[in-house]
Amino acid sequence: MEVVDRYDASLVDEGRFRLLVDAITDYAIYMLSPDGYVVSWNAGAQRFKGYQQAEIIGQHFSRFYLDEDRAAGLPQRALAIAEREGRFEGEGWRQRKDGSRFWAHVIIDPIRSPVGKLVGFAKITRDLTERREAEGALKRSEQQFRILVQGVSDYAIYMLDPDGSVSSWNSGAERIKGYSAEEIIGKHFSTFYTEEDRAAGDPQKALEAARKHGRFEKEGWRQRKDGSRFWASVVLDAIKDDFGRVIGFAKITRDITEKRETQRALEQAREELFQAQKMEAIGQLTGGIAHDFNNLLMAVLGSLEILKKRLPKEPGILPLVDNAIQGAQRGAALTQRMLAFSRRQELAFESIDVTSLMDGMADMLRRALGPLMILDIQVPQSLPGIASDPNQLEAAVLNLVVNARDAMPDGGRVIVRADERTIESKKGTLAPGAYLCLSVIDHGEGMDEKTLEQATTPFFTTKGVGKGTGLGLSMVQGLVAQSGGELVLKSDVGEGTVVELWFPAVFAQEAGSAGDIEEPAVQPGSERALRILAVDDDSLVLMNTVLMLEDLGHQVIDATSGADALAILAAEPVDLVISDHAMPLMTGAQLAEAIRRRWPEMPIVLATGYADIPPGGGLTDLPRLGKPFSQAQLAEAISRTIASACSHGSHYGSQKPAVPLPSAQGQTM
Repeated sequence: MEVVDRYDASLVDEGRFRLLVDAITDYAIYMLSPDGYVVSWNAGAQRFKGYQQAEIIGQHFSRFYLDEDRAAGLPQRALAIAEREGRFEGEGWRQRKDGSRFWAHVIIDPIRSPVGKLVGFAKITRDLTERREAEGALKRSEQQFRILVQGVSDYAIYMLDPDGSVSSWNSGAERIKGYSAEEIIGKHFSTFYTEEDRAAGDPQKALEAARKHGRFEKEGWRQRKDGSRFWASVVLDAIKDDFGRVIGFAKITRDITEKRETQRALEQAREELFQAQKMEAIGQLTGGIAHDFNNLLMAVLGSLEILKKRLPKEPGILPLVDNAIQGAQRGAALTQRMLAFSRRQELAFESIDVTSLMDGMADMLRRALGPLMILDIQVPQSLPGIASDPNQLEAAVLNLVVNARDAMPDGGRVIVRADERTIESKKGTLAPGAYLCLSVIDHGEGMDEKTLEQATTPFFTTKGVGKGTGLGLSMVQGLVAQSGGELVLKSDVGEGTVVELWFPAVFAQEAGSAGDIEEPAVQPGSERALRILAVDDDSLVLMNTVLMLEDLGHQVIDATSGADALAILAAEPVDLVISDHAMPLMTGAQLAEAIRRRWPEMPIVLATGYADIPPGGGLTDLPRLGKPFSQAQLAEAISRTIASACSHGSHYGSQKPAVPLPSAQGQTM
């Protein structure tokens, strides 16, 4: 009875096992005979091999293999290995009933009796087609990504282990940093940092930031294998496993040196444009103010000169007039500085021998420096000339030497040096060519960067209230710029200052071709009383000019506009025209052109404080009288103009209209 119960239990267990096997649909589980014939078949085998149990039982399992595998004896080899080694496991293509293929993972185990006799094989097959395709896609993706990363040459893309050692290396990293993969893999990435950054612990800080925040990004200097440096944009990303543990870092580096330099150049260009626009606006404002101030000073100086002549010789009155004249002259000097800054002053260009100029100025400069200072003039004898206004240049050098003295209150040495220099390629505003550089050097307090930037700004001064106008360097800058050169300032706090005036060199042959023109001697009869037409839109200046001319003994006709002047010339004889330049509707230059078209021999003097009279129209030889002018300067201008007219055979005073004079309303302006 007990044996029967055990037998019944065995049957129950076997039934349960069969139910379990038949219920499995993801695996083909079946039995083979010792010769390889199918003796059992479960639902999983039926599902992905396509055979019903009745169709396959008794068939050899080799029919699941491909033709080429059967021809190669793979089925028999699998059974032999399972029998010999106790197990066979492999993957390969198999085919279904309909001929379609699938990728199978196969396990074959031998089944033996209690006495060790082979009674068959247990075979388990799993369809891994989808997984294989996914793995293949992943592999292809990884391969493509590897090819992509290796093909990127503008970025260094590489991996670091958790400690920061390099574990992969792409071609971009090799190109940018100079190391081959064999040279750098296994070495710490701090190799790419500069020595000072390594000393500051920057590599470790970068790893810790990426480890803590998941990402680190920064720009800075890095160095290549050859020691050269480049400006790098660096991104460091932490790589974590499924449990959030950092297993490495992905590092991307880009060389942006050229981009950085381009950006800096663009910013510098923007700053220079801003400064140029600002200086142009200040220059226009300064020039306009100086012009109006000139007119006021003209009235003051002229009236004071006439007043001084007509006053009785009283000791208590004449010093007051002299003081007023000196004050007005100082105001005139200030307007000259303002016009020099705005590049609107009237310069008397001459060929200047700088050696002779400095020899002549030496005593004056030593007196200006005082006993505590030493003047060291280093000017060789053989230097090319320059073309500028000698009086303005003397004032500029004196101004710079006084500035150097003020920078060394306890005394010191001021060096004035001149030497010939050559520029091979454009430097600032200077074109390539030969230049003479005149330098004033001190070893005083110097200037910081901010002060240096503002030094040439008009009205900016580091001196106390009432001790400087802030126009000294502006005047020097304007003079040098009008002469075709450039002012260069170099200074450091505590190291002193170097001021360089760069002038285009003028050599002997050039100076000879544009040398001094000998002024014609004053002809007999040129001092006689003249009928002079004075033209100015400012009534104060016009009245002052008329008074000075009448005091010189001339007969004066006045006009307040160019149109009025042309009408007067058409109505009566005139020996000479003196006209202001800056007038509305018709400028003095335009009036001169109109006069020369009708009365070509008429002597004309143009009174102006501006330098920018338009060229052309035959006005290059037009005599000019700088404003504000004194009575003596006015008399000299008249004498020279009349003498020049006489030397050219002009019969001044007998003008007749060359063409009918149009009405004032129809006059071309």
